[in-house]
Amino acid sequence: MSSKLFFAFIFPLAVGVGAEGSKTVRVLAWSERTEPKDVYPQGINGQFAAFLGAEGDVKVTVANLSDPDQGLTEDALAMTDVLIWFGHKQHALVTDENVERIMKHIRERGMGFLPIHSAHYAKPFQRIMKTIAFDRGKPLEGTPGKWAKVANSGARETIHIAAPGHPITKGVKDFEIPQTEVYWNPFIVPAPDLKILEGRYANDMQDGSDGLLWKFGKGKVFYFRPGHETYPIYFQPEVQQILKNAVRFLALAE
Repeated sequence: MSSKLFFAFIFPLAVGVGAEGSKTVRVLAWSERTEPKDVYPQGINGQFAAFLGAEGDVKVTVANLSDPDQGLTEDALAMTDVLIWFGHKQHALVTDENVERIMKHIRERGMGFLPIHSAHYAKPFQRIMKTIAFDRGKPLEGTPGKWAKVANSGARETIHIAAPGHPITKGVKDFEIPQTEVYWNPFIVPAPDLKILEGRYANDMQDGSDGLLWKFGKGKVFYFRPGHETYPIYFQPEVQQILKNAVRFLALAE
């Protein structure tokens, strides 16, 4: 199926139903919780719960690496329409059993997956990227999810909307992030079905990969690069709007 057809024909996943009969997007916001409390007192996933949970059609559950079964039980995932993932220092601690469970729910049930920032090295993201590339007959060369260079320089970044009119960018125009960590291409992932966002750093006109979308079985994966645990990026209105749009879009299965 072409990427054009993929985005033209989307059918809703059986999301949860609220008390008044309205459809509710059930989000599981997961974090290893190594982010500093002076920037994110409730963790990055707690910040997601705050602004997403304020939406009338979104219900957020928070899960952490230290929870029983790492917060990724079969029951928890079965009640999830979109899994948001932040990891940074403890990727290796996530069990292979949980990785397989996550992949199954995305591929077979249509659960959406939204890895953010340093989750490019998260085991579920790496496995999904490797699988997509293999299924296309174009195996990745090198470590899945690896960037050419990363520097926590606190650079200013302009986020360009590469896919205007797409549901993920609804209501958002090009905007700036005052300080962020710099990631340079190439990015070792299969070509996305669609590039949603492009990042351009101050004094560096690189066409960055800041929002990439893939189809994976019945589900979809949206990698959102902006964000660092030492910068309050997830408090920005434009970033929040993109993520609000993204969870609604990812909650739709083929």
